[in-house]
Amino acid sequence: MQPKMHAATIKEIVELYVSSYKGLAMTERVVVYPGSFNPITNGHTDLVERALHLFDHVVLAIGTSAQKDPKVDLADRIGLCSEVLAEFGGRVSVEGFNTLLVDYVQSKGARFILRGLRTVTDFDYEFQMAEMNRSLSPAIEYVFLPTSKDCSFISSTLVREIAALGGDISQFVHPAVVNAISNH
Repeated sequence: MQPKMHAATIKEIVELYVSSYKGLAMTERVVVYPGSFNPITNGHTDLVERALHLFDHVVLAIGTSAQKDPKVDLADRIGLCSEVLAEFGGRVSVEGFNTLLVDYVQSKGARFILRGLRTVTDFDYEFQMAEMNRSLSPAIEYVFLPTSKDCSFISSTLVREIAALGGDISQFVHPAVVNAISNH
């Protein structure tokens, strides 16, 4: 004859099982997407959206660079990127940084860096950067995503040039970017 199990025993087993997992942090898959985003384009937004299929959270990290002379200051770029990416809610955050990328990535508790690839030239540059960063921090991995066909020709540099010459950039950027550039 089998012993009868009663509701209290089943409840106790479930509570014990659940309590054994309390305090264990679920590992969130975080990727850092660094760049100057000057301005953020539809190509950047597309990459963020696609990365959210692979990661729980994307940190858009706007870096300051000695090689690039941003026409829009960091605080304005953070605000504009936040507005453009608001549709993704809490799964995307936008921050500025001015440290080594690997140090910033580690400070976010992330192990992945996201980069988009438009051309073979992009790959050559990104591969060199990935190897340099890997030598600085072997635990960090790069994730390369090719751009979508519709965005493969868009670059922030070309958008700025078109806008400076009075051209229509609305097909390449979010309406908030069009407004920001026309008011700048």
